[in-house]
Amino acid sequence: MGRTSKDKRDVYYRLAKENGWRARSAFKLLQLDEEFQLFQGVTRAVDLCAAPGSWSQVLSQKIGGQGSGHVVAVDLQAMAPLPGVLQIQGDITQLTTAKEIIQHFEGCPADLVVCDGAPDVTGLHDVDEYMQAQLLLAALNIATHVLKPGGCFVAKIFRGRDVTLIYSQLRVFFSSVLCAKPRSSRNSSIEAFAVCKGYDPPAGFLPDLTKPLLDHSYDPDFNQLDGPTRTIVPFVTCGDLSAYDSDRSHPLDLEDGSEYKYTPPTQPPISPPYQEACTLKKKGQLAKETRPQDCSVSTAAVLPQSLAAPQCHTLLASEVEDSEMNCSP
Repeated sequence: MGRTSKDKRDVYYRLAKENGWRARSAFKLLQLDEEFQLFQGVTRAVDLCAAPGSWSQVLSQKIGGQGSGHVVAVDLQAMAPLPGVLQIQGDITQLTTAKEIIQHFEGCPADLVVCDGAPDVTGLHDVDEYMQAQLLLAALNIATHVLKPGGCFVAKIFRGRDVTLIYSQLRVFFSSVLCAKPRSSRNSSIEAFAVCKGYDPPAGFLPDLTKPLLDHSYDPDFNQLDGPTRTIVPFVTCGDLSAYDSDRSHPLDLEDGSEYKYTPPTQPPISPPYQEACTLKKKGQLAKETRPQDCSVSTAAVLPQSLAAPQCHTLLASEVEDSEMNCSP
């Protein structure tokens, strides 16, 4: 597979490299802003789970470019520096991280908190949806410490069976909650984004990072809300039909007539968790092939004759001719 293969299969991946974005997810935030005007009047913004930094890039250009804007990026992983972005390598579930964010804003709360974080998916949809819900609620929990009244919160969400519980909890803290699907987000993905405006916590609410908003004793019957406790939020698609379709392949020469030139990624990952595996693979040490002579027990001796591996047999020319004759009608 050539290096241009992914450019054909994922047009937003290609456009991200050509426009200097660190990841294709930058277009998701840009399209959300086109629909909801997220950056209007924003001078202080927080990007949670920021690595590799594409959303921080967008915030830096849209907010930091105003001169008075401040952007703080938070992630457990190290991230390459970005102009106009102050980075915190910390845990969003820790109170010390929230205090450090406020400290960088000189005691002022943030106008906007965004989170594009997602867990390493397992392929087990119920598990992935639950882990994503916990990550979103962790982002909401720290947002209650750093977001000003009337502020905006945007976070990735997996639209699964129990998504109404997430909507109900978000509606407790925000006057407006919408579910948005940017054009650059694949239709084949259950990914969407919760766009919450008008932060208005309940009277007497005290932010506390020591108490999770979703109890670990997960009860499917309880989390499947119905009746007056069930919240249905509007679903909004961002972008029009003129935008590129993220689910189809596109030719290397796009419609604007520009000549295709391969562009390397803007910023390779810094110390990714799979770095050690890549190094071992290059050295041929990732998986050691087991040779038959290394096995102490023969497979043929254990399996029944019908399941044993067939023996190799080299056909002679005369045998091939006889076989062809037998197969002819």
